[in-house]
Amino acid sequence: MSVRGSQSRIDAYFQRFGFCGRQIDEPPADGLGIIVVVPCFDEPDLLAALESLRACERPGRAVEIIVVVNSAVDAQTDLKERNRKTAAQAREYAHVIHVPDLPPKHAGVGLARKIGMDEALRRLSKDGIIVNFDADCRCDPNYLQAIEEHFATRPETPGCSIYFEHPPGAADRYELHLRYYVQALRHARHPYAFHTIGSCMAVRSNVYMEQGGMNKRKAGEDFYFLQKVVALGNYTDLLTTRVIPSARESARVPFGTGNAVTDQRRGKLALTYPFEAFEDLKRFFENVKHPPPPMRPFLDAQNFDQKLRELRENTATDETCRDRFFRWFNGFMAMKWIHFARDHLYGARPVPDEARRLPDLPKAADLLSAYRQLQKTQIYNPTRRHQ
Repeated sequence: MSVRGSQSRIDAYFQRFGFCGRQIDEPPADGLGIIVVVPCFDEPDLLAALESLRACERPGRAVEIIVVVNSAVDAQTDLKERNRKTAAQAREYAHVIHVPDLPPKHAGVGLARKIGMDEALRRLSKDGIIVNFDADCRCDPNYLQAIEEHFATRPETPGCSIYFEHPPGAADRYELHLRYYVQALRHARHPYAFHTIGSCMAVRSNVYMEQGGMNKRKAGEDFYFLQKVVALGNYTDLLTTRVIPSARESARVPFGTGNAVTDQRRGKLALTYPFEAFEDLKRFFENVKHPPPPMRPFLDAQNFDQKLRELRENTATDETCRDRFFRWFNGFMAMKWIHFARDHLYGARPVPDEARRLPDLPKAADLLSAYRQLQKTQIYNPTRRHQ
């Protein structure tokens, strides 16, 4: 595609999906290939995150960092002042977009990511890589090199989920819950079974544009965005480096690491989804024309029989039918079923009890180590056995 054609598509994207105009006047670095976007809201430890990125070994392509320091227009004055100081300090490390006046209806991490990722799209060539990081994360020294190599050696992949490990202690049970959920979905052979963590994802810039960009959700923005990217096929895990998310208390969103850390420190029992729900899902995917009886009420509520007829009538091959089926029964629909099964059939269960039920766990000192080892040695392809 010509440069003019590529630019016209970018212009069309911003006419349809843009939130604001260009934010960075400085021309992109020569050979720019990777931009790391870091949303920042009242973060006391942003500079440590930026130092971690600065300490990375340099890849072959130029790298830029965009920090989006943000707050709602009606945020408290002292919070805005802290943000202002943070923005001033961060300019030594990165391009800083300071937006202190976002509309309260949309102000949040989704919109902050969108502002930064949209700006990255403006600055990158058609084959650039947009990476998401968080203001309280750290990374391994090979982080940037590993991202570059991953995309260079996998030209078919539209994006990837980057391997992560929380620091030992406060977030152990929550990380085990996250890993159990993804591995149980993989046990069921769902093709969208990948971690969807905002600080641990990267996507090609052209894919970002073609999928309509980031949404404005105040929570869960990463999950909903990646559903579109994973649906393209050939989505991958990047397992040769590591993001280290913070394990601190927080109540900014109604779920996530911050709430889980708070609950663990208060001695609250950590619960997760019943393994029976994933076994039902596995049987369903093996023969969708004859769903397991426990799934019938849920599927009836989703008009499943009508949907299946439509799929079979409008697809010429089994492969196309399968692809369209999973675009419908995607990660969001799978989660709806798992929640239904927990709430109406099997009940919530303690995390360690259910995590132990996954078949073929590696031998390790503890459950979390076993799950980490399982992912690090696994190439997930839902059409064949794990490698």
